[in-house]
Amino acid sequence: MEITTQCVVALTWTLKDTLGEELDVLDEPVEFLLGGSDLLPSIEAALQGHVAGDKVQLQIEPDQAFGDFNDQLIFLEPRTLFPADLQEGLTMEGYALPEGCNPDAPKDALYTITDIYPEHVVLDGNHPLAGIAIRIQMKVESVREATEEEIGSGTLGTGFFRIQPLHEQGPGSGHLH
Repeated sequence: MEITTQCVVALTWTLKDTLGEELDVLDEPVEFLLGGSDLLPSIEAALQGHVAGDKVQLQIEPDQAFGDFNDQLIFLEPRTLFPADLQEGLTMEGYALPEGCNPDAPKDALYTITDIYPEHVVLDGNHPLAGIAIRIQMKVESVREATEEEIGSGTLGTGFFRIQPLHEQGPGSGHLH
């Protein structure tokens, strides 16, 4: 079956930055819904017309992926506002930031704790890959028609590099996908 809009494709991939540093590897096939919210539009476009077994290479610039780095989404907050067991790398939704945090911090952003100092905590509302051009080598493992239920939901729940808040992914998960 050829890849078209609103089908399900199982992919494996290796993702690198433009210097060749490996950012992510997906060794086991994961299914994604095309025509929904699972993949970036540039990846969906590159996959169109391919079939199982095909390999696709693509470079994606920041404006086609996770945007440019925005230093206005970096916030220094008092350490005393956060729990003692706070760890770097954890994520928090903007609406769940402790009372007393900067009121200018957008409530609809997802913040990563990037640094913890004795007096303050650094919150970064940028996607971890913001400002980075990425190279992705994908292999199409399988293609099938999407069910009406899958099309109706708009996702298989396997969004491309969607960062999940702590309460959804659990501590210690370093996965970007």
